[in-house]
Amino acid sequence: MTSLTTTTGPTGDGPLVVNEVVGVPGGIGAEARAARADALDAWLRGLFPARAGIALVAVGGLGRRQCAPYGDLDLVLLHAGVPGIDELAASLWYPVWDAGLRLDHSVRTVPEALSVAQDDVKVALGLLDARHVAGDPDLADQLARTAADHWRRTAVRQLPGLREITATRWETHGELAFLLEGDLKEAAGGLRDVGILRAIATAGVTDALRPAVHAAHRRLLDTRDALHQQVGRRVDRLVAQERDGVAALLGLRAADAGGVIGDGDALLRRVAGDARTVSHALDDAWRAADRLRAGRHRTAGGRPLRRPVARDVVEQDGELVLARAAIGARPDPSLSLRVAAAAATTRLPIARATCEWLAAYCPPLPAPWPPAARAAFITLLGAGPGLVPAWETCDRYGLVDGWLPEWTRLRSLPQHNPVHRFTLDRHLVQAAYEASRHTRDVDRPDLLLLGAFLHDVGKGLPGDHSTVGAPLAEAVATRIGLPDDEAALIARLVRLHLLLPDVATRRDLSDPKTVAGVAERVGDTTTLDLLHGLVRADAAATGPAAWSDWKGRLVAELVARVRTALDTGVVPAPPAPDPALVAGPLPVVHLGEDRVSVAAADRRGLLATVAGCLALHRLEVISADAATVDGRALVQCRVQPRYGLAPDPIALRADLRRAVGGDVSVTQRLRGRALAARGQGAAPRVVWHREAATDAVLLELRAADAAGLLYRVACALDEAGAQVRAARISTLGGDVVDAFYLVGGWPPDADRARIEAAVLAAV
Repeated sequence: MTSLTTTTGPTGDGPLVVNEVVGVPGGIGAEARAARADALDAWLRGLFPARAGIALVAVGGLGRRQCAPYGDLDLVLLHAGVPGIDELAASLWYPVWDAGLRLDHSVRTVPEALSVAQDDVKVALGLLDARHVAGDPDLADQLARTAADHWRRTAVRQLPGLREITATRWETHGELAFLLEGDLKEAAGGLRDVGILRAIATAGVTDALRPAVHAAHRRLLDTRDALHQQVGRRVDRLVAQERDGVAALLGLRAADAGGVIGDGDALLRRVAGDARTVSHALDDAWRAADRLRAGRHRTAGGRPLRRPVARDVVEQDGELVLARAAIGARPDPSLSLRVAAAAATTRLPIARATCEWLAAYCPPLPAPWPPAARAAFITLLGAGPGLVPAWETCDRYGLVDGWLPEWTRLRSLPQHNPVHRFTLDRHLVQAAYEASRHTRDVDRPDLLLLGAFLHDVGKGLPGDHSTVGAPLAEAVATRIGLPDDEAALIARLVRLHLLLPDVATRRDLSDPKTVAGVAERVGDTTTLDLLHGLVRADAAATGPAAWSDWKGRLVAELVARVRTALDTGVVPAPPAPDPALVAGPLPVVHLGEDRVSVAAADRRGLLATVAGCLALHRLEVISADAATVDGRALVQCRVQPRYGLAPDPIALRADLRRAVGGDVSVTQRLRGRALAARGQGAAPRVVWHREAATDAVLLELRAADAAGLLYRVACALDEAGAQVRAARISTLGGDVVDAFYLVGGWPPDADRARIEAAVLAAV
C-alpha cells in the first residue's frame, strides 16, 4: 500500500498533495473540491480500458464533484452484459486500493442498478448523483436519466421509508446545531440531510434547496475540508481539540470584542447556524411531502378546510396559520407568542408564510409585557414535548430576538464542560421542557418554568454565572411583567440553582451546620421546592453524566432535612449508627446494594484501608463517614461500580475483613493497584473552609479523577496526623471535588501548610 502524505501550506491553501500516487490536491473550498474531482477523474480514466459496453460511473462525493481531502470513492462499474466483467472490475479496484484510497464499489447492468434502487431507498438516492467518468457515456447517461425518472415517479411512495431511516440516524447522532462535538455528515442538519433535500427537490415535492440552504451547505463542506486537513485523515466529528485549528484554516476569528468566545467557539456557532438552516428546510420539505401524500382537505365549496385551535390561530393542511381577522386587524404585540404557544400545545408546525408575516408585521412587545403575552410565554415554556420544535421555528424567523434581546448572546454558545451535551440556548429550552415534568410538585409552576429557562442566563459573561445571571434574570422577569417580589424570587432561584446539588454531594448532610446553612440561604419551603424542581430539570437537560440515582437520593435527603428545619425551626439530629455495627464480634462487614459498612477495633487509618480495598475491587466511593462508638471504629460508605459491573461480594467481603484486621498482604495489593493510576490534567488545588461544619474543619480537594484517589488522600491525611470523620466525593466529568471533614478546630498556618502539601503530593 502506498502511504498517504500531507504537506501543509499556509492558511487557506491547504495540503499541497493528499495522495502522492493519484495527485489529489488539498485545499478548502469549492474550487479545491472540484480540483480533487478533476484529479480523480483523470486518474480513473487512465485505469479504464478502451472497451465497448462498459462505463465507470461515480456517485457520492465524487459524483457531485464535492470531494473532501480524505473522502471515499463510490464507484459503479456499469456494463451491458459483456463477458469477463469480474476480471475487468478487479483490474480497476485493486489499483484504487493500492493507492491507499477507500472504495465503495459495485458492478451492475442498468436494469440491475434500477432493481436495487427500487428496493433500497439509499441506493435510489445515491444514483441521483450518478456522473459519467470513463467509458460509454450513453450507458452512464441512460442510468442517470432512468434513475432520476424512476425517483420522480416513486418518490412520494418512498419518502416515508426514507424519513424513518433518517429519524433513526438522528436518534443515533443527535442534532448538529446543539452538539458540542457533532458529526458534520450524519447528525441532524449535517451534510447527509442536504442530500435528502436534494432528493426531495428532484422529486418536485417542494423547492427545498433555497439560497440559504446552498450557502449553509457550502460552509459545512468547507468545514469538513478544513477538519480533514487539520487531522490528516478522514474524520467527520468536529471534536473540541480540533476546533481552533479548523477555525484558523477557515480564517474564522471571534467577533466578540470582549473576548468572551474564542475562534473555535465562533466556528461552532457558524456550524450551528448552518445546521439549523438545513434542519428547518428539511422539516418544511417533510411537511410538504406529507401534504402531497395526504391531499388537501377542502370544504364543499372547494376552499381549504380550517379549524380554530386558539385565539387568532387556525389549523390548515396540518399547519397553523393566522385567522383572517388577525391579518386584517392591527396586530396585537402578543400575537407571535400566542401563535408559538398554540403550536407547542397542539404540536402542530407553524406555516412558513405565517412566521414570515409575524416577523414582518407583529409589533414589538412593550415593557412590561401585557398579561396575554406573559400567559402565552408561560404556556409555551410549559408545553412539554411541543416546546422545542415550536421554539426552534420561532427562533429561525427571528421572533425570539423580539421577545428576548438577550437571546442573541446565548444562541449557539458552547458550554465547555464534558457533562453538557447541548449548546447553551438549547440547554435553557430543554431545561424548561424538563421542568414541565415537575410543575405539579410546586406551588408556583410558572416560576419554576421561568426559573429553569433563565437559570444559566449569566453564562458567557465574566464571573460566576449564578451571581452574574441573577440580576439579568430579574430584569427579564420584570420586563415580562412579574411583580417585584416574584422577579426577586426568580433572581434568587438563579443565584442558588447550584446550591442543593453542591451541598448534597460535597457536604455532610448529618451535620446540623450543613442543614442550617442551606435553610438560612433558601429562606422558605416555596423556594426550596422550586429549587428542587429546578435542580432535577437542569440535570436532565445537561446530560446523563450530570445525574444519577445516588445524586437524586442525596438531594432528596438534603431537601427533606432542610424542610424540617424550615417548618419546625429545629435542625434534625444526625442519624444513629446502624445497630448491627455497634454490637457483636469484630470485625463487622455489611454489603448493601450501594453501601459498604465496616466496624473494627478503633485505630487510625481505617478509612484509608477501607477506601483502598474498595478501589481494589473497582468501586467508587461517593460518600464516607467515620465515627468511634464505644471503642469501635465505624466506616460507612456509599459506593457505585467504577465501570458498571458489581464486584464479587464474597471476595470483597473477605478482603475487607482481612484488611481491617491488619493483613499486610491485602494492604500491599491495594497500595500497588491504587497508586498505579493517577489523574491527569490541571494542577490540583486545596481549599479550606473554616465555618462549614459543627465540629470539624473542611478541606476541599479539587483534582482530576483517578482510581484510588480517596485511598491515597486518606493515607496522606492519616500520616499527617489529621483525623477524617467524613468525606464527600463529587465527580464532574473528569474532575472531582472531594471534601474531607477533619476533626478539631482551625489548624495553625504551619499545620495547614503541612497537611495541604501531603494531600497534593498524594494526588
